Amino acid sequence: MAFTKEHRESPRDKGGLEDSVIKIDRYAKVVKGGRRFSFGALVVVGDRQSRVGIGYGKANEVPQAVEKAVADAKKNMVSIMLKGSSIPHNTRGVCGASRVLLLPASEGTGVIAGKMIRPLLELAGIRDVLSKAYGSTTPKNLLKAGMAALKQLRAPEAVAELRGVTL
Repeated sequence: MAFTKEHRESPRDKGGLEDSVIKIDRYAKVVKGGRRFSFGALVVVGDRQSRVGIGYGKANEVPQAVEKAVADAKKNMVSIMLKGSSIPHNTRGVCGASRVLLLPASEGTGVIAGKMIRPLLELAGIRDVLSKAYGSTTPKNLLKAGMAALKQLRAPEAVAELRGVTL
């Protein structure tokens, strides 16, 4: 029971934020009278202008789980560095056994990414990028690895200043 690639703009948001439900999982707790079900939702929230976040929420019903996940994603939003419609340099993110490699692409290439990473990159405002996922394809870890890769992006001027050199 997985809902993927569901983009919607919430009317209650004022910042132009969009969210995408990546995965909904059903969990069962076995009790004396049978099974009790709950749901977990994995969500990406972004403004398509270099701000993006991921969130996870659990509840007894799907809509409440999605709401909790969206609230968590908004708390975890970060700004990333863009260069035009792509990223400034190659970057690699790791989370657990999942590894994500992001490569800048020329104008018009589009987002070349798997179905788990694509919403993260699109909602971050990246329109031209190449990506490759290695290792585990667990959605939660893939998204965390993708976020780790995006957080590592720096402008050439910032790197030169940190190293104490001039361009």
